[in-house]
Amino acid sequence: MNSRIIVGIDVGSTKITTVIGEVGIDGVLDIIGEGTVPSEGLKRGVVVNLERTTQSIRNSMAAAERVAGVRVVDAYIGAAGGHLRALTSHGLAAIRRGAEISKSDVDRAIENARAVPLDPNLEIMHVLPQEYVVDGQEGIKNPVGMHGVRLEVDVHIVTGAQGPLANLRRCATDAGLTVNAAVLQGYASGLAVLEPQEEDVTTVLIDIGGGTTDVAVFRRGNLAHSAVIPVGGDHVTQDLAQILKIPYDEAERVKKKYGSAVPELADPELNLELTQNGVVPSVSAFDLSRIIKPRMSEIFNLARSEIDSVLGPVELIAGGVVLTGGASLMRGISELARERFKLPVRIGKPRVTSGLTDVVSSPTHATAVGLIRYGMQQNLPAKGATPLRPIQTPEPEAVLVGADDTDGIETATDVRETQKSSGLLERLRGFFKDFF
Repeated sequence: MNSRIIVGIDVGSTKITTVIGEVGIDGVLDIIGEGTVPSEGLKRGVVVNLERTTQSIRNSMAAAERVAGVRVVDAYIGAAGGHLRALTSHGLAAIRRGAEISKSDVDRAIENARAVPLDPNLEIMHVLPQEYVVDGQEGIKNPVGMHGVRLEVDVHIVTGAQGPLANLRRCATDAGLTVNAAVLQGYASGLAVLEPQEEDVTTVLIDIGGGTTDVAVFRRGNLAHSAVIPVGGDHVTQDLAQILKIPYDEAERVKKKYGSAVPELADPELNLELTQNGVVPSVSAFDLSRIIKPRMSEIFNLARSEIDSVLGPVELIAGGVVLTGGASLMRGISELARERFKLPVRIGKPRVTSGLTDVVSSPTHATAVGLIRYGMQQNLPAKGATPLRPIQTPEPEAVLVGADDTDGIETATDVRETQKSSGLLERLRGFFKDFF
């Protein structure tokens, strides 16, 4: 087979999205399946109900499988939540005089960098090398083959609490998956939405989800800093529900349809009729946005404070800000971010050129598509040799009995067993024909 299937599942507090990608021999990513369902069982990116989360993952997978005509057997899972921590560490490796730097020397420097004392309840998710330094020369992307006696590297280490990560994997496993890796959602989103020119400078990515906001700073294409802020779009909805005294679902509806992060951009003449326990109150779009702006400002202020405290003033170290996630679709969000960061701002959409591009071109799909991009970087073969398109059953009676859980989708194993059975039947028919 000259192509392989990679699956990314964004397990968020508001929704769960499964995206199935097919990578051809030419390296082109073709999106062949997508399934998005409401998320149940998670709070602020962390599993709080195993059964509900498992069922939500299963429903999302099933929806994507029906579109793609393949059986999902393994996937990369997005991880979020306040339990995630990140740090930068420095590693050093001595090189023998006159010898070229080898891959094992690079691995040794990275291993020395990751040898930092950590809380025993934390597990390492990512060890991401930054640029290398050879004998004091900075800015080296790949030192293999170079000469020197001293190799240094800074690595960005992302960790997560063992309990929440184990619960996330447990839900995926119970849904019938093999988890290839749990990947930081902000890191995955950056892989999906950053443009080539943004990878040459320092770019701030802010992924505003439902329960949390991921902050990721990419320096020349490498993740240099990351953090998770426990505030997201759901908090805006809760503010509206509480202040306007309306149901949560109604608050979510008006936020998405009429909300603006900048009141001056709202329609001053528009009055909204709301559902409120049989009473139909009204509120202007301007007043609605006045409730929204403080919470969105808080998210950006927290993101800026996080970056300023670690890397320095954001307007001095970064060339621009990229917003993604569901809340980035809100009217006026770019203008508010530009005001808070004093930098150019754009909305980040996944870079996909083939397949279901119209389906996954929204910022809401950034993490799921980025998980596939992450899988492409790993250069690992797909574990399940699943068919790339629905396979036509040769004979109606050849369909396997008792495979109700496949929803009409055959796996490669089913097909091989059917072919074996058909071949054996033909040989028996020929034997009895010759004998009698």
